[in-house]
Amino acid sequence: MKTLVIVTHPSIETSVVNKRWVEELRKYPEKYTVHELHKVYPDGKIDVEQEQKWVESHDNLILQFPIYWFNCPPLLKKWLDDVLAYGWAYGSNGGDKLKNRKVALGVSAGIKEENYRATGRYRYTLEQILVPFETTFLYCKANYRSFFAFYGMENEPGDNVPGMENETSESQLDRSARNYLNFIDNL
Repeated sequence: MKTLVIVTHPSIETSVVNKRWVEELRKYPEKYTVHELHKVYPDGKIDVEQEQKWVESHDNLILQFPIYWFNCPPLLKKWLDDVLAYGWAYGSNGGDKLKNRKVALGVSAGIKEENYRATGRYRYTLEQILVPFETTFLYCKANYRSFFAFYGMENEPGDNVPGMENETSESQLDRSARNYLNFIDNL
């Protein structure tokens, strides 16, 4: 079961979490195909047919991205709008290419986890903020499997990651990368 990981990060070179996750994924090319949208489409012009072929040729689909303004980066939104087309991803005219396909998210949230609570600064959980993704994939009859998240890189890495409070930033990132791959493997 090979997994396609669509990575959408406009500056992956300066990323901390997403860059580390990509490094870990690339160690296992027999299991994961890493597809970086900003590198493939620097002009933002998506080859819809090619993207659909990528999805069709894999068993599972992961969308990996940093949370931007409580959503995904614009290129991933464009990818969703263009690639998940009527007649392919949904609709009465053969739109079943995502049906029963396992789909999940891998997100980095710069904000601390405590701020993503009903009583937190932003009053909503990350699960609530990501509902549009879940709804999209349910609409396409995919098997949505939730998300893996790393919180808190905006300030002090790992300060709010349960069980990681006393670890160095590097060991926190290594641990999160291993946990991310474990999450994917257990979809």
